[in-house]
Amino acid sequence: MDSLIKNGYVFLPDGSYAKKDIAVKDGRIAAVGDIPDDFKAEETIDASDMFIVPGFVNAHTHASMTLLRSYADDMMLQDWLTKKIWPTEANMVSDDIYWGAALAAVEMIKGGTTCFADMYGPYMERVAEVVNQSGMRAVLSRGMIGINPNGEKALQENVSLFNDWNGAADGRITVMFAPHAPYTCPPDFLKKINSVAEKLGAEIHIHMSETKQEVEDMQKQYGKRPFKLVEDTGIFERGALAAHCVWLDEEDISIIRKHHIRVAHNPGSNMKLASGAAPIPRLLKDGVCVALGTDGASSNNNLDMLEEVRLAALLHKTFLLDPLAVPAAEALKMGTEYGSDAVGVKDSGRIEAGYKADLVMYSMNAAEWYPRNDLVSLLVYAANSSSVDTVMVDGKLIMQKRHILTLDEERIKYEANLCAMKLTGKA
Repeated sequence: MDSLIKNGYVFLPDGSYAKKDIAVKDGRIAAVGDIPDDFKAEETIDASDMFIVPGFVNAHTHASMTLLRSYADDMMLQDWLTKKIWPTEANMVSDDIYWGAALAAVEMIKGGTTCFADMYGPYMERVAEVVNQSGMRAVLSRGMIGINPNGEKALQENVSLFNDWNGAADGRITVMFAPHAPYTCPPDFLKKINSVAEKLGAEIHIHMSETKQEVEDMQKQYGKRPFKLVEDTGIFERGALAAHCVWLDEEDISIIRKHHIRVAHNPGSNMKLASGAAPIPRLLKDGVCVALGTDGASSNNNLDMLEEVRLAALLHKTFLLDPLAVPAAEALKMGTEYGSDAVGVKDSGRIEAGYKADLVMYSMNAAEWYPRNDLVSLLVYAANSSSVDTVMVDGKLIMQKRHILTLDEERIKYEANLCAMKLTGKA
């Protein structure tokens, strides 16, 4: 449906903002500012007293992990994974994945996220179903662990996911291949994934150098740091999205730049799991594409991308003792434009003619939006996700006046809670 969005304040590609109208035609932005006289809108949206920004891109998450929110907290990463998370995930069935992803979709839409990059276990086709139903955009992949006896089966499931869903949902779904991490995927398994992904023309989504311990373990086991180890398997030739990238040295950064690896920074999860602070200002300065992700809702513990934008702006100021480390507008671009680039969604993440109409409209009625000295600063440092009023993907409204139009929110919360109680033994 062709739309005219009137009287809103628009976040512009140069980081500034201005009051402008937006014309949307055939799922894309047709004009910003001066609307052609011959443009005919089927609907008009009054965006008075609203701030319009590109939809957030959650560049790294595990959507169905919403079922494990608050199940295991305040633990070291490896203990958290091996003693609590992986054993419970092993018991997940198809409906758990569906309802967990549906709960994630509700949370993300209400928080202004229009696209997410998801890496999880079996039944990823159920996540694809949620994406199709919700109207969101997503980059999906089947997480693979090579040291697991089911590693080969997982690889074939990723192939099936690619064949069945890549380009589906009117082009809103893209499928990547997801070796979990170099410490769970030996080099020979990574080479096998690389060969399969190359034949299909698929890219890679992988965890890299999240903790100091894993970097040290890789050096002891292989005599190489994780980035060099993975580079030698050819995986990075495919085009890669690397999550975390906390513990980097000069060689690692050189490899990232050489292969144009896109980085998904997860400040909330890295802080909660005490993994460390990634050298994000350095990467940005070096021209690396740095996006933002929430990670899973069991290690964050929410899917609030506005919170990640704020944390990205604050964390590095603290870590570097530099108030200019990540300015507000740059943090906002990390969550929007850079996120679209990172997950490989073309012509998205900017409010500009020709770009996909993935838009979020924030109501500025709450007290924290006053006084109106600087709207970008207010959004990044003061506002809450509860200010999200209207969400549009591909020019179609999927939430209006805080009401999700594509999903049954109340049923999803009920069903997801039942699934979680059964998994954690609290039913």
